[in-house]
Amino acid sequence: MADAATLLRARFGAAAPPAPESLPDPLVALIDRRVTRRYRPDPVPDALLDAVLAAAQSAPSKSDLQQYSIVVLRDPDRIATIADWIGTMPWIKDAPVFLVFCGDMRRAQAICARHGAQHANNTLDTFLNTAVDAALAMGHAMMAADAAGLGTCPISHVRYHLDKVAPLLGLPDGVYPVAGLTLGWPVQRRAVSMRLPPRAVIHRERYDTAADEAIAGYDEARERAEAASAPPGAQKPPPRWSENAARQLSAPEAAGFAAWLRTRGFNLG
Repeated sequence: MADAATLLRARFGAAAPPAPESLPDPLVALIDRRVTRRYRPDPVPDALLDAVLAAAQSAPSKSDLQQYSIVVLRDPDRIATIADWIGTMPWIKDAPVFLVFCGDMRRAQAICARHGAQHANNTLDTFLNTAVDAALAMGHAMMAADAAGLGTCPISHVRYHLDKVAPLLGLPDGVYPVAGLTLGWPVQRRAVSMRLPPRAVIHRERYDTAADEAIAGYDEARERAEAASAPPGAQKPPPRWSENAARQLSAPEAAGFAAWLRTRGFNLG
């Protein structure tokens, strides 16, 4: 495993923060995390998958309410169906496991009913809490998968096909998909994805909009890093990070999400 300074330079380039003399192995693994978009066909053993799911359930949750659920897909045809709906992510079909992390208000409502209480928190705050709970669980699943030598890739696009994904998964009112996660054995480790300079993201005491100035240097540094790691014969380099971000953000996505949620029992008030 590379030393701390090398890991931080790979993640942040010249903008890397000062490296400590040493890092504990779990922290090294987090900084060195890679996304996986090519999977071997080997199945994930049941016991190992259950351990990853146990790690997901070990994540913190708002007030210990645990307002999320995880749908596990191992049927290749069902996984392929979701991949075909998305259309632009062929690696989904190659993954032997596809997890869908869902925000879940339904279970809390059922618990209240069981105790003769009225669920009085069908609000935007509860929606946010369900989403955060699901995201924390997914993050813990990713860390557990990495520790076991597995690879993962988050798939937010399950939210862009709600009218198809929800019936396929049998999601009742009060439950919605937050994100999917491919899971399997990596064919190879991808290069580290360079992140924004800490100065652009980490604010000390007060938010500083002047930190946006660091993005131009990041665009250049990331472009150089991606060119250096590109396979031989690669086509023209991708657009710079900020250009790609602007392209994505200028096209509406999931425009009907709030309206769909309201039809499924969420007030969002």
